[in-house]
Amino acid sequence: MSDLNNILSSFERKFSSIKNKDDLQNLKSEFFGKNGSISLQFKKMGSLNPEERKNFAKELNTIKDQLTSKIEKKFKDFENLEINQKLKNEKIDITLPIRSIQHGKIHPVSQVIDEISSIFSEVGFSVAEGPDVESEHNNFTALNTPDDHPARDMHDTFYLDRDKKTLLRTHTSPVQIRTMLNGKPPFKIIVPGRTYRCDSDQTHAPMFHQLEGLHIDKNITMGHLKGCLNYFIREFFEVKKIKMRFRPSHFPFTEPSAEVDIGYKLENGKIVIGEGDKWLEILGCGMVHPNVLKNTKVDPNKYQGFAFGMGIDRLAMLKYGINDLRAFFETDYRWLNHFGFDPLDVPTNYRGLSRWY
Repeated sequence: MSDLNNILSSFERKFSSIKNKDDLQNLKSEFFGKNGSISLQFKKMGSLNPEERKNFAKELNTIKDQLTSKIEKKFKDFENLEINQKLKNEKIDITLPIRSIQHGKIHPVSQVIDEISSIFSEVGFSVAEGPDVESEHNNFTALNTPDDHPARDMHDTFYLDRDKKTLLRTHTSPVQIRTMLNGKPPFKIIVPGRTYRCDSDQTHAPMFHQLEGLHIDKNITMGHLKGCLNYFIREFFEVKKIKMRFRPSHFPFTEPSAEVDIGYKLENGKIVIGEGDKWLEILGCGMVHPNVLKNTKVDPNKYQGFAFGMGIDRLAMLKYGINDLRAFFETDYRWLNHFGFDPLDVPTNYRGLSRWY
């Protein structure tokens, strides 16, 4: 019995100094492991006579149950302590004010593309798309651009190979070529998209957005072109009247060609589109050159049409008073939060294009 008392005393002494679960596990192994103090006492019973074994076993089992109970309770205490500490560290203060919800904004360029698409869809135009990487043929040759035209030079165009057969498109007009080659007239499309040129300053960027328009059918005239553009400009700038003039110009892919100016005036340092004694160039246009029709297997004796092209970024700057084109691509959330649009405010003609927040 003295051995059992010594074991109990030793356990109590060591148990009182336990600080963590590892210490407790070591103590359990010391007393209940294969060669632990309690385990050795059970092995010792074989050498006792029946009467002594009976009393010894009873006392040993009592001590075993007592020590096991203490160890299990201590394990639970450590587990509860860990859980409480974890809950304390992960506690959420429900009295704190909620964070304000930040809504994203639609970029002005995306907004303007949607506005233009909405306007032209009202008069029967559909939206066409094409790849940014184009062939030299679709970008220049098929559009009647001479071999010595300055636009073909490397200082103006991003070529992707030494032979100058592949490039980043300099306008979205190649989509017109693709559309006419893959279909039959009539054609009535607009083509918004990214374009690329070697240029960068306050009003130019090496990557910018353009929109081309094309209408090919029988008996199309400059009168149709003028009426279409007059309607577009009035709807886009949301004015009832607009002063327009067509200045003779030259583009390889149209003949005759013109640049379109619109009237404006300055009020409190801001441009007001519509009436006024000042003129602002806004886009280029003309009747599709017969050579372009021939290059796309469209009979120029049977069909004719008009085309126009405009800078989407420039239109956004004019309409919404943005002074620096480079700000479009700087990913400044503060700028976008100021000039951006509500994502649920989809432009439509019948309820106003630009309810700007």
